[in-house]
Amino acid sequence: MMFAPLQNDSFLRACLREPTPHTPVWLMRQAGRYLPEYCATRAKAGSFMGLATNVDFATEVTLQPLERYPLDAAILFSDILTVPDAMGLGLSFAQGEGPRFAHPVRDEAAVAALEVPDMERLRYVFDAVTSIRRALAGRVPLIGFSGSPWTLACYMVEGAGSDDYRLVKSMLYGRPDLMHRILDVNARAVAAYLNAQIDAGAQAVMVFDSWGGVLADGAFQRFSLRYTQQVVGALQRHKDGQRVPVIVFTKGGGPWLEEIAAIGADVVGLDWTVNLGRARAAVGDRVALQGNLDPNVLFAPPEAVAREGAAVLDSFGRPQRPDGRWDGHIFNLGHGISQFTPPEHVSALVEAVHRHSKTLR
Repeated sequence: MMFAPLQNDSFLRACLREPTPHTPVWLMRQAGRYLPEYCATRAKAGSFMGLATNVDFATEVTLQPLERYPLDAAILFSDILTVPDAMGLGLSFAQGEGPRFAHPVRDEAAVAALEVPDMERLRYVFDAVTSIRRALAGRVPLIGFSGSPWTLACYMVEGAGSDDYRLVKSMLYGRPDLMHRILDVNARAVAAYLNAQIDAGAQAVMVFDSWGGVLADGAFQRFSLRYTQQVVGALQRHKDGQRVPVIVFTKGGGPWLEEIAAIGADVVGLDWTVNLGRARAAVGDRVALQGNLDPNVLFAPPEAVAREGAAVLDSFGRPQRPDGRWDGHIFNLGHGISQFTPPEHVSALVEAVHRHSKTLR
């Protein structure tokens, strides 16, 4: 497939710890419910899955934040649970509720029946990637993504979101053999899914380990990090002569920063509980870092939003080291943007990041 040449490659360059004229910025869940135009498109689609499975709608909402803000990357509009849905678990979204599976995986027979799905069942995702990439016309790079094997397993066993992870942790500790079987299937499925997104036009990919931080030390390494590493190791890292950066984000992963940085990804995402300067000192010569403004800062007045955004940049420091080498930083939130965020506050943040980061070069 032929795509338009890239006009703004600052995001990709930062991922690879190369010089950039400013710190690139994008926001997790940047296409979403805080934008009135998103809500209007979702109403037309009739449901979340109606939105996510329609190529034209998915393209439209992916581009909406880029029409408002000078962001440096787009991210595919989809959901992390498309892979287990393709396994036949029956994903649905009730209005005002989170995702739910009709057929959770809770016994030996259900685990034995799991297999890597036919990627053709996810063709709507790959068609959306290609459509979005064409619609971007080289404006900024497109990021593809998936949930991590462990995060997918949490939803698959619990059947929905959870406050205590009682069911999935009961299986993890009581029948670790079943849990490892789920995670291995998930890892192979996620790798195939991300590689197909790359083939369809994604220029970087991100693994969201949203629930890795709920695990105890030791369990995190065995049941989350090990399988994220399996995914990273199976990804194609070059396409059409260009490096395809891989980002890994573990919410609550601060205690394991150095271990996460060692699994082979190009970028490690950080939540807002991590000191960015100390993180850079620990791993900045191995990976780029992404993050890590507290999303709730965006409820403060615009001048406070700008001030806090600049503070994140100051915590990272000047990206060029005294010896001339560059460390990579992609500005982002420490988790997804809230649906209640005032859109004009996002404008203040993006403008402040671009302005202040130029003073650090």
